[in-house]
Amino acid sequence: MSLLFTSYTLNSPRGPLKLANRIVVAPMCQYSAVNGEATDWHLMHWGNLLNSGAALFIIEATGVTPEGRITPACLGLWDDRTEAALKDKLTRARQLAPATPVFIQLAHAGRKASSATPWDGGQLLSVDQGGWATGAPSAIPQLEGERAPNELNKTDLQEMIDAFVMSAQRADRVGVDGIELHGAHGYLLHQFLSPIANQRTDEYGGAYENRIRFPLELFTAVRAAYQGLLGIRISASDWIEGGWTPEETADFAARLKSLGANFVHISSGGISPAQKIAIGPHYQVPFAKIVKDKSGLPTMTVGLITDPHQAEEILQSGDADLIALARAFLYKPRWAWEAAAALGGTVPSNERYWRCLPREAQAIFGNVKIGQR
Repeated sequence: MSLLFTSYTLNSPRGPLKLANRIVVAPMCQYSAVNGEATDWHLMHWGNLLNSGAALFIIEATGVTPEGRITPACLGLWDDRTEAALKDKLTRARQLAPATPVFIQLAHAGRKASSATPWDGGQLLSVDQGGWATGAPSAIPQLEGERAPNELNKTDLQEMIDAFVMSAQRADRVGVDGIELHGAHGYLLHQFLSPIANQRTDEYGGAYENRIRFPLELFTAVRAAYQGLLGIRISASDWIEGGWTPEETADFAARLKSLGANFVHISSGGISPAQKIAIGPHYQVPFAKIVKDKSGLPTMTVGLITDPHQAEEILQSGDADLIALARAFLYKPRWAWEAAAALGGTVPSNERYWRCLPREAQAIFGNVKIGQR
C-alpha cells in the first residue's frame, strides 16, 4: 500500500489524533481579513480545502497582535471580535466538509510586519499608508533603506509571550485540533534564531544558546497554557553564509521535543533578500531528514512537492512523516484525489462529489455505491 495513503497518529497530552493519510494543506496567507477578522473569503477558501481529501488543514499565519500582522489584511486572533469571526467561519466551513482535523498557525511578523499585500508590491508601509511601527530582536530593517524596527526590550518580550499564550487559548476555544507556531520565513521567532537579524548583546542575542532563548521561553509558556497538539514551523536554513543552519535547526527541534513539542514543520529562507536558495524539487527535504533523524519528532516537509510519486518517494525513503503542500492545492484543490488515483489510495469525500470522477478512478472514494436517477 502507498505510504502516502496510510494513516498517521500525532500524540499530545490530550491524547492521539489519527490522520487518515499523510497529506497536509500547509498554511497559506490569503490577505483577505478585515481588521483581523475572517471574512466570507475564508469561509469559501477553508470549505474548499477541507473538501480536498487531505488529512490535515492548517489555517494561515494568524497574528497574535494587530502589530504582528504581515499586512493590514492579515488574519488575527487577539480579541473577542477576531475570535468570534474565526469561530463562525471555521464552524460553517467544517459543516460543509468531511470531518478533517484543523490546526492554526500563530504568528508575529516582527520587522516584516506593516507590509503591503503581495499584489500591491509587498513593501513596508508608512503610517500614512496604513502601516505601523514594528519591533524586532535588533533595530535592523529587512531591506536596505527601510525604516528600522524598534529593538524589543524585556518588557516587550514578556508581552509578546503573553500575546501568544492568549491567542493559543482563544484558538482552543475556537475548536482547532492543534497549533503551529510560526518560526520560519523571516518572521519574529526566526528573527531571534538567525544571527542575520539578531545582533543583540544581551542574553537573547549573540551565541546560539542566547538566540534560541526567547523562542524556547515562548514555546514553554504556550505549552503550559495549551494541552493540545503543539508544534512549530522552522526555516532550517537562511541560505546565507554565517546564517542559521540545518544543524542548529535539528538541535533546536530536539530541545523543543524535550519541552513538549508534538511535531515540527520544516521550511527554509525568508530572513534576507541576500539569500541564495538552491530551489528545485525536494530542495527542502534534506533539511527535514536532518531534523527528523536528530529530534525524533514527527516531521512535515514542504516545498515544490507537486507529484504524487515524488511525495511517495519521500515517505518511502524515511525523509519525513507528513507531506505538506501549499500552492499546489490552490491550483489543484483536489490534488489528493489525483494522488489517490495514481497511487491506489482512498480519500474522505463529500457525497455531493461522488459522481464527478471517471469510472476508472471511482475507487478513490472507497466502496461507495453511486445511484443514478
